[in-house]
Amino acid sequence: MDIFLSISFQELLNPEFYIVNGGLWIVLLIVFIETGLMAGFFLPGDSLLFVSGIYSKTLVKSLPGYQSGFDLLDLFILVLLITISGILGNLLGFWFGKQSGQLLLKRNDTFFFKKRHLLQAKTFFDKHGAMALILARFLPIIRTFTPVVAGVVGMEKVKFITYSIFGVILWATFMLFSGRYLYLLFLNQFGFDIKKHLEIIVLGIALITTLPVLYKILMANEKVAGNFRS
Repeated sequence: MDIFLSISFQELLNPEFYIVNGGLWIVLLIVFIETGLMAGFFLPGDSLLFVSGIYSKTLVKSLPGYQSGFDLLDLFILVLLITISGILGNLLGFWFGKQSGQLLLKRNDTFFFKKRHLLQAKTFFDKHGAMALILARFLPIIRTFTPVVAGVVGMEKVKFITYSIFGVILWATFMLFSGRYLYLLFLNQFGFDIKKHLEIIVLGIALITTLPVLYKILMANEKVAGNFRS
């Protein structure tokens, strides 16, 4: 526990740090926090799941009475647990948005809360509707605030839960299976151990998942600038 009291910000962005030092329960907690608390937008969601796929056997071993066996079984159990954590996080974000309503849109920025992130998620939600709950799962920052926005706009709870379940299952399955089987593919076919080069892998995932968000922000700024010039 002491190690978590002296961590650096760089370590907070390193998914392997959580897996090695915290294990399965920390992974599940982070998945919950990322959408349950708006302060969780800086946590390594996509890369954490990718690396969790690589360490799937190690993670599920910590379950009481579970005997790790087949890769598929380990991964399906991990998908199930992460899906539950993700849905619970979404429900907390949804509840918070519903209770806070328009007050969030008038709130001043703090270290953990940036109104621009909420507005970006709202724009994304307005454009894609309920499908935003599925698409947002693959977009950092946006996935943190979309459940809150759904609560703010008063989305029907059953519809919210349905789309949330699909979104979390797709996200967890894609990231975990990609991590596990790409690791095995590179190791068995090319003798290349991804575990020894996780910094590059994590950076690549961060760039791939963040570029769409940055593109939308830049395009929005360009549009505002164009309107100002005209």
